[in-house]
Parts: sequence; structure tokens; C-alpha cells
Amino acid sequence: MTPSERPRRLNLQQRSALAGEAAAASAEVENALLTPSDPTAAAFFDVDNTVMQGASIFHFARGLHRRRFFTTREIASAAWKQAYFRIVGVEDPEHVAEARNSALSFIAGHTTAELEELGEEIFDEAMAHRIWPGTRALAQLHLDEGQRVWLVTAAPIEIATIIARRLGLTGALGTVAEHVDGVYTGQLVGDLLHGPAKAEAIKALAAREGLDLARCSAYSDSSNDLPMLSMVGDPCAINPDARLRAHARAHGWRIHDYRTGRKAARAGLVGAAVAGAVTGAVAAGVSVRGRGRSA
Repeated sequence: MTPSERPRRLNLQQRSALAGEAAAASAEVENALLTPSDPTAAAFFDVDNTVMQGASIFHFARGLHRRRFFTTREIASAAWKQAYFRIVGVEDPEHVAEARNSALSFIAGHTTAELEELGEEIFDEAMAHRIWPGTRALAQLHLDEGQRVWLVTAAPIEIATIIARRLGLTGALGTVAEHVDGVYTGQLVGDLLHGPAKAEAIKALAAREGLDLARCSAYSDSSNDLPMLSMVGDPCAINPDARLRAHARAHGWRIHDYRTGRKAARAGLVGAAVAGAVTGAVAAGVSVRGRGRSA
């Protein structure tokens, strides 16, 4: 089915399922064990504020902005539209489509090679030093036990894959932007890999890889990821927001907090509402903008 033949409107559940299936299909093994000694178990890590301090897509966006790929006004407009719908909870099809299409206008006509090249540069300058050592150590424990370790994030799959490769992990599940012959069309495949879509992606990957989810682990900072955390046998809250911390305590889940006290309290109050909103906007809209534009 070509992009033009697809139904123009899908409900949220359908978009989440499609996004999850696309993420699993696009997942490439970067540093997998040739023969995992524990092939039915794996660990899934959210990225933003779980593996990395802050939002990976923001760090990437700042790098693009320094390279004059888009203006501050453009990204602020896209972020505000996305934030409105996520915070207010309005799901009017016309308005949601308008917000998503506005954000995606940044990506159309540019190549996957451009994004990957820039991602490598920006990881070195803006992301590498933001990795939480404690979370990285947890991931390494799973690798040492012969398990595969996957990142699961709303960030573009190209960026997620770079992070996974640099950390020596198995691979990544991320938001999939449609491209034809290596050129972005300006459309997402399904929706952002966020909330329920992450659970769909893990379910699809587990079926493909022969994983037993009851033997798998999942790590996140956000209550938005409760669907992902609840589907595995070993969920763990990392730097959790207030709602996730309460849920984890009530259900006897492990909790690790690598932040200072004041920073943790402040992040718990505002993190879930704001980070999910703006990450969605940037992940959908910020990829590559034409060179030479004024900021």
C-alpha cells in the first residue's frame, strides 16, 4: 500500500499499533551477542531521563539549531501545538492532523544519510557526557548475563540506533519516519513511539526474537511508560516522576534514583507533562532542515 492509498485517519490505538509494528520491523541489531546465552530474556530501556539526562531529541535539536537547520520560531510553534494536545487531552482529528503535519514539514525531502551523519556528530558533542552511569551499569549487567538490551524511545529510530551503538547495546526501537529511496516523505509510519506504542513495539519484537516477556526487564522514568513496564516480569523505575514512583512502590517494583534530592523533586512535578509533550513535537518535526537558513 502506497502512502497515498492509506486511510487518512486512524484512531490513537491503531496509530500506536502501527507505530509499534514499524519500530520492531525497523529495529536493527547493532551489537548483539552472536549466540545469546540467555536468548529468551531481554531488557528494555527508555532513553530520556532514564539512560540520558534530559531529552535526547532536545540535545539533537540544539545541535541542528547551531547548524542553522531551522529557526527558533519554527520549532517553538511545533512544540506548542503538540504540547496543547498532550496536556489538554484534546483528540480532535482535524486539529491533531494539522499539528502533526506542521511538525513533519521539517523532514520532507531530506535524506536518512544526513540525519545519521549529524546524529553521530551531535552524540559526541551533546549526549555522551549526559549518560547516567548508574543506568549504563544496569544495562551492562544484563549484557553480562547474556541478555539482549534494547532502547525504546519516541526519538527517531536513526538517533536511537546511534545511541544504542555507542553504548554497546543490542539495538533500538524508535519513532519511524517514512522514507522512500532514503528520502523522507514527511509522514510518520503510524504515530510517535510513545506510551502504548512502546508496548506494541516490544510485543512485536518479542514475537520476532522469541522472547519470554515474563523473563524480561523494563526501565523508565515516566508514568507514560506504564504499559511497557507492566508487560514484563521485572519492571524498574529509574529517576521516576511522582506518579510512577507511587505506582512502583504500590506494586513492589525496584526504584533507582540517580538525581540529587532537589532536582529529583522538581523533575517529578513537571517532567511527565512537559517532557512528553515537547519530545513528541520535536521527534515528529525535527530531523533535517535545509542548510544556510538564518536562525
